[in-house]
Amino acid sequence: MKLFTLEDILGIERQTLTQESVSLHDIVERGGNAVADAVASRWLPSQRTVMFAGPGVNGAYALMAASRLAERGFSPKVFLFNIGGNSLNEECRRCRDLLKVRKSAAEVEEVVTKFNIPELGASDLVIDGLFGADLRQPLTGGFMSLVRYINESDATVVSIDVPSGMCGDWNRNVSLRNVVKAHLTLALQFPRLPFFFADYAGRVGQWHVLDIGLSKEAAENRSSSFYLIEDEEVRSILKPRNPFSSKADYGSACIVAGSYGMTGASVLACAGALRAGAGKVTLHGPQCAYPIVQGAVPEAMFTADSDQRVISGVPSTDRFSAVGIGPGIGTADVTVDAVENLLKRSKSPMVLDADALNCIAVRPSLLNFIPMLSVITPHAGEFDRLFGQQPTHEARLLKAVEASRKYNLLILLKGHYTTLVRPDGKIYINSSGTPAMATPGSGDVLTGVLTSFIAQGYKPEVAAIIAAYVHGKAGEIAAAEHGQYGVLASDIAGNIGRAIMRIMNAPAAGGGE
Repeated sequence: MKLFTLEDILGIERQTLTQESVSLHDIVERGGNAVADAVASRWLPSQRTVMFAGPGVNGAYALMAASRLAERGFSPKVFLFNIGGNSLNEECRRCRDLLKVRKSAAEVEEVVTKFNIPELGASDLVIDGLFGADLRQPLTGGFMSLVRYINESDATVVSIDVPSGMCGDWNRNVSLRNVVKAHLTLALQFPRLPFFFADYAGRVGQWHVLDIGLSKEAAENRSSSFYLIEDEEVRSILKPRNPFSSKADYGSACIVAGSYGMTGASVLACAGALRAGAGKVTLHGPQCAYPIVQGAVPEAMFTADSDQRVISGVPSTDRFSAVGIGPGIGTADVTVDAVENLLKRSKSPMVLDADALNCIAVRPSLLNFIPMLSVITPHAGEFDRLFGQQPTHEARLLKAVEASRKYNLLILLKGHYTTLVRPDGKIYINSSGTPAMATPGSGDVLTGVLTSFIAQGYKPEVAAIIAAYVHGKAGEIAAAEHGQYGVLASDIAGNIGRAIMRIMNAPAAGGGE
């Protein structure tokens, strides 16, 4: 699914207005109705409801929602901010006048000069319609103070479009203290990029998208650099298997992993690669790993390093379809040398994870030798060791865009919404997964799955999308069986095949049973 910037959404709105012979007021009416329906489906009319409406279109949505809530038996008190008496835009004025003409149960207090802040408590419902996604600057003055008061009130808060104080795209200069802390955010037509950033999870709360009737054709025809990956996208690129195929048709994956005390990482990566369908999987590991890996994953082949305890060198990988390196290899000097030698002689894209990235962080110049369009799979700490400490998830993502372009790499930044960043600036946000996957070895399984899909012939940028989604789905299946606390990485690996089956067999959107 495409995700859109504010400018994209405004463009889609303009096309809707011109091509479908509707007015902005029609769209505001649809939005107000949708907000009222969402609120009325969750709370009772007896709930004390206080609404804050800003002077722009977001305020118009709030006023329209107030009118519709009054029709449903609510008695909302609306504070409309018209500072100086002439700050309302045309649509907001129109909605205010209509609300007065209807003489509904919604009470409107227009704030022109002095504002007496109403007392709010834990039993109150607050609907935040101050500012939507089109806010361009951080809040200051009285609006900043109001937002802080709302956040300190313990009231239940519903925000229209985005929590007020948050910009719809990037929020580099925004202080979270000055953003409404919503329990529920009702996004208008499209989710916003900040919804997928860990920094803002505590402000957005749960989010739900409301259809306000913007043109689907305009959205389909508009290009985007941002995508949310769901079942439909992955199902469309996973290839069904030929009944007459053999293991030779599904590639040969080499996993370079393990060291004394971290052989489990080898086992998990190999299991992930095999469960994801690679035709052959070979582990290159230290000699101490041999009995453990052969006993735990007998389907994997093994080539022994010359060192008993660590990786000290990697033999030629030319005969393999794909190479993944990093899980559990440590950062001993001989291992850093081995990573350097592998990078300098390799020409094909590979997967680099975990300690392979930590080895590169020891010698940052090695970033220049990573083969073009290789996939690196850092979590936040590994990323910051490579590219410098980042203060926020948003800053880290922006840095990833810069690094991906500079080094011509694919960066799969792991997290709740694992995100693929491509050198062309396109960003793919993965929607699958569960907090149950925050368990040791989960990333090792992902390395194996990703290496497996590249070995099977998928381009690295496509393999990264599939692997992240399948990995997340396997975690969801494992969590359904073991609960949020009880999932092991081996459970994720064991469910990779089931995850692929569920994705490929899921009904198409809008289909039948």
